[in-house]
Amino acid sequence: MAPYDPSDFPPFAVTVDLVVLTVRHNGLRALLVRRGEAPYQGQWALPGGFVRPGEDLAAAAGRELEEETGLCAHDGECESGSDGARHGAHLEQLATYGDPGRDPRMRVVSVAHLALAPDLPSPTAGGDASGARWAPVERLLGEDAGRDDEQLLPLAFDHARILSDGIERARSKIEYSSLATAFCPAEFTVGELRRVYEAVWGVVLDPRNFHRKVTGTPGFLVPTGGTTTRQGGRPAQLFRAGGATLLNPPMLRPEI
Repeated sequence: MAPYDPSDFPPFAVTVDLVVLTVRHNGLRALLVRRGEAPYQGQWALPGGFVRPGEDLAAAAGRELEEETGLCAHDGECESGSDGARHGAHLEQLATYGDPGRDPRMRVVSVAHLALAPDLPSPTAGGDASGARWAPVERLLGEDAGRDDEQLLPLAFDHARILSDGIERARSKIEYSSLATAFCPAEFTVGELRRVYEAVWGVVLDPRNFHRKVTGTPGFLVPTGGTTTRQGGRPAQLFRAGGATLLNPPMLRPEI
């Protein structure tokens, strides 16, 4: 290979940004951090950071996820927590964002990732963040016309676009895949799964029709043999995620 001078090329950096979604209080929430440093100091942003030398993209995304949430990716090595449980999250690459002016410091390309996990605790700010919180996605997307949260908006960089893309990925993917179970604990009821769909889609679903669809979809749910009364009322049957990754027939999103 012919020699070349790296200084002939402009400086270039790669980051990973995380759209971390969970269902809390029957609503879809996104993790935001308040930037403690310039640029956009004091504004809310998605968690993320620069890819380290010698680090591949998946490792960088997994590291940032663990630093920001204490979670590890399902395909990684999840260490048991103090309660003996292995705390993992679904993590997948979302898209790449490379507008030349997206970061005022230098040319920065971000490889965004989508992370989904069951009801997560209140976050704690780390690194260069001065705060962290779970925010209702409908307020961030402007879908809640009755509220204008100036403390949250606008998001730093192009993170509003990345967040919107991540939410739409989650909303569309639970139609044809078993991804909705990533928001559920290891064992869950059909009612708890229905509330995940309602939270992600922002709709109200008919309980009987939903129960018929999910229990009639091959490989979607597997009965555990147990029951629970944690939702109150009569004991409800417990299920776990089945082996199916694609749903046939799909769970079509209702028209709004």
